[in-house]
Amino acid sequence: QVQLVESGGGLVQPGGSLRLSCVASGSNFSIYVMGWYRQAPGKQRELVAVIYTAGITTYVDSVKGRFTISRDNAKNTVYLQMNSLKPEDTAVYFCKATWGPREYWGQGTQVTVSS
Repeated sequence: QVQLVESGGGLVQPGGSLRLSCVASGSNFSIYVMGWYRQAPGKQRELVAVIYTAGITTYVDSVKGRFTISRDNAKNTVYLQMNSLKPEDTAVYFCKATWGPREYWGQGTQVTVSS
């Protein structure tokens, strides 16, 4: 069992930056594929970024060049650095840990981009 706790969300003006963190409990964090997802009001949850165990990353097109996912296995933590934020980035952001058929979700952290 893995428990995930996100933090770092908040209110930011367009063009601003935030860094989200997701800390995982338990051991063997390095074996998990870690992902950040988001869900805006009235919309389906969508994948934002993934980082694989070897450090390879993928992003949804709408955040490429603005967001960076990274992980620190020694701290059981995955990060999402978000720059040049836009109002359309407003959503609840969730992290997910995946290992084979097992997946675990955090509770989410709200990001609001507004002037």
